[in-house]
Amino acid sequence: MARAYNFSPGPAMLPEPVLRQAQAELLEWGRARASVMEISHRGKDFMQLAEESERDLRELMAIPSNYKVLFLQGGATQQFALVPMNLARGARADYVVTGTWGEKAAKEARSLTEVRIAASSESDRFFSIPARADWRLDPGAAYVHITPNETIGGVEFHDDPDTGDVPLVADMSSSILSRPIDVSRYGLIYAGAQKNIGPSGLVVLIIREDLLERSPADLPGIFSYAQHAKEGSLLNTPNTFGWYLAALVFKWLKAEGGLAAIGERNAAKARRLYDYIDASGFYSNPIDKAARSRMNVPFRLADDALDAKFLEESAAAGLLALKGHRLVGGMRASIYNAMPMAGVEALVSFMQDFAARHG
Repeated sequence: MARAYNFSPGPAMLPEPVLRQAQAELLEWGRARASVMEISHRGKDFMQLAEESERDLRELMAIPSNYKVLFLQGGATQQFALVPMNLARGARADYVVTGTWGEKAAKEARSLTEVRIAASSESDRFFSIPARADWRLDPGAAYVHITPNETIGGVEFHDDPDTGDVPLVADMSSSILSRPIDVSRYGLIYAGAQKNIGPSGLVVLIIREDLLERSPADLPGIFSYAQHAKEGSLLNTPNTFGWYLAALVFKWLKAEGGLAAIGERNAAKARRLYDYIDASGFYSNPIDKAARSRMNVPFRLADDALDAKFLEESAAAGLLALKGHRLVGGMRASIYNAMPMAGVEALVSFMQDFAARHG
């Protein structure tokens, strides 16, 4: 069977060259004479991989020298609790909520600290991003939390918001490495790997060094960002295979021209799909055009009764995982870094044919 175009929101498709290299190296990695999954994470070979992967990520994202980069186990949802545990003990935190994941992050934080909703687009059904001028920020807050890209609703921040002296914390799980950003505008960035970095089970966390001092001394070490930073992400056995695949993805991104080139490619893919949807008369996208996600494109058919047929026929055509999230229905095409323009063109071609037959 031919490899299909996978539009899954996560775990998502990985670059084919990365998968082929991992396949070739699965039994014997480098000079180890064993799989990367079978060797010590504290051995010379893996330590070299860890150091090189961090250098590559720093280069790709232009991460300033006063930031620590951590490769942690778990997922982004775990950070919903660890962020307030490390940064806001006994303090307040502001949350800007633009979708389901922002809501979940705020809900989890409420069990650990006082949470204020500084802005929300809930009244707009999360179809937009609240204007920065309308944010009601607390200058005494421990941090301001945002979700730059919401995978379910399909909204995205297209800038790096200014929050003054209050550290900006961002869940970048679905947008990290998709375009250049100014890391210095953020106090902490965290991202689950399973969209643009690698397989699930790995989290990349980037934190300004001064914020590590906020980790309470009595916080269990496994929950402490400061302790993980002190041990170089090796406080416990890391997800070695996930880290290895992330390292391959970083190399792939560099070979593809870095984040500037990837960002242009992602913008072109999203523009192609949105332009067709808007002009089709059969498909629709409700999101404010200024806030449309370049990573996750939700759309609806003119008749919801055709949804099942659309999914059946698209899967048969080699276009996978287009079903929208259960909370919003319809369809959703996730077009992360690994999705080539050819995949988007194949989707548009199928959508044109389907509309012609059912419109």
